[in-house]
Amino acid sequence: MEKQPLFKWKHYQPDIILLTVRWYLRYNLSFRDLVEMMEERGLSIAHTTIMRWVHQYGPELEERVRHHLKSTNDSWRVDETYIKVKGQWMYLYRAVDSEGNTIDFYLSESRDKQAAKRFFKKALAFSYVSKPRVITVDKNPAYPVAIQELKEEKQMPAGIQIRQVKYLNNIVEQDHRFIKKRVRTMLGFKSFRTAKIIVSGIEVMHMIKKKQTHQRVPSAQNQKAFIHRLFGLAS
Repeated sequence: MEKQPLFKWKHYQPDIILLTVRWYLRYNLSFRDLVEMMEERGLSIAHTTIMRWVHQYGPELEERVRHHLKSTNDSWRVDETYIKVKGQWMYLYRAVDSEGNTIDFYLSESRDKQAAKRFFKKALAFSYVSKPRVITVDKNPAYPVAIQELKEEKQMPAGIQIRQVKYLNNIVEQDHRFIKKRVRTMLGFKSFRTAKIIVSGIEVMHMIKKKQTHQRVPSAQNQKAFIHRLFGLAS
């Protein structure tokens, strides 16, 4: 397989690199699990090498997949979950639409009005995200204030309805489970930067699994082929 510029000077072939990155972000595997799995293929790869690949190509994967996402609808469900970084709990803001499609996510060290505003601004910056008609949130008092300020700044439509109805947010709370399950096995992150990189990769693989791309990729083989095309590799 001919190496693409993104993989130039790498000792291993691009398909092996993408395989380990994809498996780490998608399944409950440790770096050392992947070392053993690669050994079965006759490859000797250090766990630190695989870690560096995840850190380098995870964000690249997220950026490339974003260009292929289908439009979300205008009914948002917003909530936060928790991620442990350096022994401290951080806040992972997440939003899905009424059909369960991921709108966006944002890791923050704080849980306040400014963090909520940054999350909404980040989500609205993507072309596949429909401007909200209604936003369902929990009892966090920061949300209504953040939304009102964004309306005044003309960054959100003035007529948005805010709902604070717990049972309507079940869909986003259930969607947290995949992220929390994958992160739990990692036993916390060593740095905020590392957490952001890996969480973004996990989230984007979750989007692919939920069939949010224009090219439907329900099977593992199709997911592999889709990601290879994103990186300019032959299937």
